[in-house]
Amino acid sequence: MAGAGVSSPGASKTPLRSPSSALPLLGAERWEGRALSGSSPCPPTGQWLLASSAWREGPHSLHLLVTTGALGLVLGHPFDTVKVRLQTQNTYRGIVDCMVKTYRHESLLGFFKGMSFPIASIAVVNSVLFGVYSNTLLVLTATSHQERRAQPPSYTHVFIAGCTGGFLQAYCLAPFDLIKVRLQNQTEPRAQPGSPPPQYRGPVHCAASIFQEEGPRGLFRGAWALTLRDTPTLGIYFATYEWLCRQSTPDGQNPSSATVLVAGGFAGITSWVTATPLDVIKSRMQMAGLKQREYQGMLDCMLRVPPPLVGMSWPGTACSSPVRPPPTCPD
Repeated sequence: MAGAGVSSPGASKTPLRSPSSALPLLGAERWEGRALSGSSPCPPTGQWLLASSAWREGPHSLHLLVTTGALGLVLGHPFDTVKVRLQTQNTYRGIVDCMVKTYRHESLLGFFKGMSFPIASIAVVNSVLFGVYSNTLLVLTATSHQERRAQPPSYTHVFIAGCTGGFLQAYCLAPFDLIKVRLQNQTEPRAQPGSPPPQYRGPVHCAASIFQEEGPRGLFRGAWALTLRDTPTLGIYFATYEWLCRQSTPDGQNPSSATVLVAGGFAGITSWVTATPLDVIKSRMQMAGLKQREYQGMLDCMLRVPPPLVGMSWPGTACSSPVRPPPTCPD
């Protein structure tokens, strides 16, 4: 990785279209349409491929950014539901068992529980993330958007800017993510005559119930774990994406659509793997409010997570995330 004061290779030549050089300054130029899931540290791999495609084509409106992010979210949400249930429940033997039981008891709609609030938060979360990322690069490099096209910033600057964007967007994402996780963990089928209703009737009722039972701080339960998850992983995503694009593109050319898709996908996978341990902790702490503060804090939760957690490992052995289509990461 290049040092903070060292220009990247080929800086004097025609720059590549990359996260750092393609993103406009907030309030100075129009968005180029990068989309992230509202529920992920960095958009998971499938959503990142869609995001990268929009990035490459350079749409010129926030409307397209939100539309692309929403499409990626719809594709990735069923996998996210399975992931969350494996992280917080002990009733499944594995990924396939979770998918089969969810379909049998809740039908196909069970995989899409809790999706409305992430979709509603896409515009806010993406605006904060990419706005902070772009302006942080401005501060670090002291160059305008046009100048960065001629001299791309170092990987260190890209990483720091990504971490800064991830840190600040986490607090915008926290309440939406909490509600999503609570709704995803409701395993009751659709309400039928004579059957007991689920604890939460929808996202608004869920938010109101949490506020009433746990107070305002309850809406930010697990926010520290979410922040620690998103801060380094978004830095890793942007730096990895930048490096892959530069390595795969001849000097003086912009990366092809295929390069952008592959770079976005691998960057999403890389960053998500690093996010998994804290994602497990985050999900468990978000559900702990239903059990009268089962954990005393994040460290207590880390120490009490069983080593062979379904679909993950903590602590010790290499942890692997359940299959998710991107990234983000870049939900």
